[in-house]
Amino acid sequence: MRNAFANCLTELAKSDTSLMLFYADIGNRLFNNLKEIAPDRTINAGIAEANMASMAAGSAMMGQKPFIYTITPFTTARNFEQIKIDIAYQNQPVIIVGTGSGLSYANLGPTHHSFEDIALMRSLPNMNIVCPADSDELSVLMPQLIKLNQPCYFRIGKKNEPKVHKILPDLKFGHAYTMQEGQTVAILATGTIMPLANDLFIELQSKGINAELVSFHTVKPLDTQYLALACERFEHIITLEEHNVNGGFGSAVLEYISEQPKTPRVHRFGIPDKFIDQVHSTEDARKKAGLTVLDIITTLKNRAVI
Repeated sequence: MRNAFANCLTELAKSDTSLMLFYADIGNRLFNNLKEIAPDRTINAGIAEANMASMAAGSAMMGQKPFIYTITPFTTARNFEQIKIDIAYQNQPVIIVGTGSGLSYANLGPTHHSFEDIALMRSLPNMNIVCPADSDELSVLMPQLIKLNQPCYFRIGKKNEPKVHKILPDLKFGHAYTMQEGQTVAILATGTIMPLANDLFIELQSKGINAELVSFHTVKPLDTQYLALACERFEHIITLEEHNVNGGFGSAVLEYISEQPKTPRVHRFGIPDKFIDQVHSTEDARKKAGLTVLDIITTLKNRAVI
């Protein structure tokens, strides 16, 4: 997905000279093509992520449309104060890109895991949050984020994530995208966990459960229009994310639904409230976190959903 980001930014920067990239000393070769067409707008800020956020805010105040890019925990948690005061409070159109989100860097341990980033960004006024499921969703949504002209957190994967759409989806910022329609149970997923959501959908279908599968690429603002209808249509809503079950996408859905007159039961699945360590791959980390079809099906059986 990071290659898709670099390619998309390079193409957009050819015609939009206001686009800039600040990156924190990673992906040097990744942005070689961008450097060729926009050398003065491709800036290695070094391993100084907080300074990078402030630099981007300053450039935005001068009319530029900057991106900041590095590994997710370093572009969110490490420079949170600068994002809060320099970007969100000033309402500057900086797009904060977190790459390798969730458990993508599983073998590097909790320093490189991002299970709190959505919660951090959700807490900030003026901040939008978008989590594409694959490179197709990224390429469709990225130009829309630029047009927003607002602060945005863009949570992307690392590399070799499987595509989840057969054709380029017609996505719109702020609107959930229904991939498969259903009647009794809704599976709402955000980000690169979508292939697991699709496997869960197939498993539920095989058990005679008419499930709906939805890509909730935009976490903030939440598509409350879809959720309001979902409250009327479904008995159970399943949320799926590669983020802490506390404070993330599932929490946002639960917060909204809890205030509605008709409230289906919400089942949140994500990283449990503990550190995931001593793992050697993303798949291994997901197993340790209980993010497998078998674990989810077992939980749903225990809760009498199936």
